[in-house]
Amino acid sequence: MRESMYSALFGAMSNEVRLDTISNNLANVNTTGFKKEAYAFQDTFQRLATDYLTDDRQNLRAEEIWPRAYVQARPRLSGQYSDQSQGPMQATGNPLDLAIVGEGYFKVRTPEGDRLTRSGSFQLASDGRLLTEQGYEVLGDGGALVLPRDTNIQIDMNGRIKADGEDIGVLDLVNVSDPKALVKQGKNLFSIRQGSRATEIPVDGASVQQGYLEKSNVEIVSEMVNMMEAQRAFEINQKIMTTTDGMESLVINKVGQIS
Repeated sequence: MRESMYSALFGAMSNEVRLDTISNNLANVNTTGFKKEAYAFQDTFQRLATDYLTDDRQNLRAEEIWPRAYVQARPRLSGQYSDQSQGPMQATGNPLDLAIVGEGYFKVRTPEGDRLTRSGSFQLASDGRLLTEQGYEVLGDGGALVLPRDTNIQIDMNGRIKADGEDIGVLDLVNVSDPKALVKQGKNLFSIRQGSRATEIPVDGASVQQGYLEKSNVEIVSEMVNMMEAQRAFEINQKIMTTTDGMESLVINKVGQIS
């Protein structure tokens, strides 16, 4: 098979993943605390057997090796991660709406274990527990936070909660030593990738803003431009595969014919 077919196939597959990623970003442009997915490319190489000749004796290289050693590069997606940059702030006036300015995460407890989130759209359960929109407990002082109902709730920049001036507890706020080690678990939750060396670390310099929500950090214009670029690249690779297939069919049909 021609090299152009392989190169076009790799290119089409890479751009298919890009389109899926961009579509998911755009679908969550209005999701509170959503972090867009980003991706990176790298060259993958195909080497000839002679490229692996490591003997340093000069007589083995006295003459040029045939076929000549060369490397063919095929760009492919090398990684995908969540872009943890700050999203814009939106004032709501709701005392249970919280936003983190700077690096850091709220800790919540799910049936699968503790998770991290940037979404601070919280609410009170009938028993006073502070919950996320999905019904997960928001953690403070290492456990579930219980707030008295029908009181004036005040939360300062350090996450300390007071009800009618009485201390209730402090929100569990943490950061991660390597944000790229975070993986999405759905429902706006993150966990640290298994096998990663990243760990939870204390928050440094971040502040909690009461009555605000952090919006998605997706930039619509940039994502639309990226989508058009990926779509065009995908179509070009499809065209290359079609053209290559036509050329190979022509060669096969002509081989063996007697003129």
